[in-house]
Order: sequence, then C-alpha cells, then structure tokens
Amino acid sequence: MIIFERSTLFSKWLKSLKDKTGHQRILARIRSATLGNFGDCESVGESVFEMRVHYGPGYRIYLTRREDVVYLLLLGGDKSTQNRDISRAKEMAKSLEARKK
Repeated sequence: MIIFERSTLFSKWLKSLKDKTGHQRILARIRSATLGNFGDCESVGESVFEMRVHYGPGYRIYLTRREDVVYLLLLGGDKSTQNRDISRAKEMAKSLEARKK
C-alpha cells in the first residue's frame, strides 16, 4: 500500500474548497492512488508529479516521492492556477531535497 502525507499547504487548500463534490472526488482519487492506481498523473519535472482530477474546474494535485511507498501531497489547485502551482510545487520539492542533505 502506498502512503500519502499532506503538506500544510495541501491540507489548507483541500479544507478551503467550497465544492463538496469536488472535495469528495479529490479524496477518492487519493484513496485510489494508495492502492497503486494513480490514473491521470504525469511528471511536470524536478521530481514533481501532477495528478489531474477531471471534475469541476480541473483540479490538480501536486506531489513528490519521498520514499519507495511514501508520497508527499505538496499542494492543490486547478487549471486556472496550473503554471503558478507547478512552479511553487517545484520550489517546495527542492526545499525538501535540500533539507535531506
């Protein structure tokens, strides 16, 4: 089983969603990924992956791999904030990597 940890930014974003159905679909997507089914998920570079949720405004979940079966959910967003979110997620991943050294 794959383990997902949440960053504070991701937790705040998820909690702030007013779209209850979108919120539930995001949680269902994460549950599916814990079983190994990442679905529509691709690398956006620099150890960051974008998991797309095809609902509402096109929700995005940005994550990085920490260990063999542990992933960190960095932050979330939607299609309208995609470029900014990718840049921010890459910065977060770099910062985490630097702390490991």
